[in-house]
Amino acid sequence: MRYLKTSEAAALLNVSPNTLRAWERRFGFPRPQRSPGRHRLYTHGEIAALRDALLDGLSISSAVSRAREGLGADTNALVGALNAFDQARADNAIEGALALRSLDRTVQEVLLNSLDEVARRHGTESVQWAFAARWGNSWLRRAQRLVTPGMQSSATIVLGDATRDELDPDAAYVRALELLAMRAGARVLGLSVRGVANMSEALATHRPDGVVIAGGALSDDTVARWAYAVRLATGPLPVSVYRRGPQRTRVRTTGATMLPGTPGEAARQMIELVSHPVTSITTGTSPARLAADGA
Repeated sequence: MRYLKTSEAAALLNVSPNTLRAWERRFGFPRPQRSPGRHRLYTHGEIAALRDALLDGLSISSAVSRAREGLGADTNALVGALNAFDQARADNAIEGALALRSLDRTVQEVLLNSLDEVARRHGTESVQWAFAARWGNSWLRRAQRLVTPGMQSSATIVLGDATRDELDPDAAYVRALELLAMRAGARVLGLSVRGVANMSEALATHRPDGVVIAGGALSDDTVARWAYAVRLATGPLPVSVYRRGPQRTRVRTTGATMLPGTPGEAARQMIELVSHPVTSITTGTSPARLAADGA
């Protein structure tokens, strides 16, 4: 993925940096990322798409619309490949999307949106969904393996996976949360909440800074037993709850934080919570009860 500084992007578009920032504020496009020093970084693909539209003589509003439509074609291509049960085409579609976007945006804007569209069209009991969900989860797990230790910080998070299986609509979102949290600088230990025995052995060397309960397919009792086992092994820790998409669940017990439904935003907030904890499970609040209420 090639990134451009503000001055480089402005030069490619033959406008001033101030004009580029004005377009960003007015149209929300091109949309930059931020470097560790909080400087704008634009993806070359977006800038190139906007430049090509402007060279065709379009107004800025029309050029932005065309550039967005071109980028949106990646989702259509991936949905088409998944509906056709074509893994090679799906892999090519996601690679094409990565040429125009960062990995984080590709995951959220193309991969997850495509899975949601397959589920919307065919339902989660369909063979199309079975193929798409399996492909999506597999791709996200492969991407996790490419995150190198040097990209990570000292923050460690235990993620309790409360999804049913890889066909659970939450599953790909949980995999995406793991991936984007790792890329944002956390070490993530993903554990199924079905596993409770010998928890102290799993956490002895990881020394987690926080706990996330992700997904909602398993029973409150199952989640509660897992959360209590974590507390016995680690002591009080900040706890947060993650669900995909628009939040429909309210946490009824104080001490847990409901993370945003978008994986990237959830990852950033999760790391902030463990880096600067303001709430945690205390001896006055049963972690088992908190987990059950939150899930």
